[in-house]
Amino acid sequence: MPLYEYMCEDCDKEFEELVFGDPAVLCPHCGSARTDKLMSRCRHKRGGASEPVGAATAASSGSGSSCSGCAASSCAGCR
Repeated sequence: MPLYEYMCEDCDKEFEELVFGDPAVLCPHCGSARTDKLMSRCRHKRGGASEPVGAATAASSGSGSSCSGCAASSCAGCR
């Protein structure tokens, strides 16, 4: 089933929508019809949690921090 990611131009919220055909997609947060389809991020499932492909964890990267751009010392605080 086609599940797409969108961003609302009015409230800047991202959301997913199951779309059949080419209907106007309304924002579930504010009801605006000004929405843009986003490029989906490829995800895979690892250890019961879905993570973006290429996401490094503290255990797999060997460094003291978790994923890039994160200041946490472990991923436990991110979930």
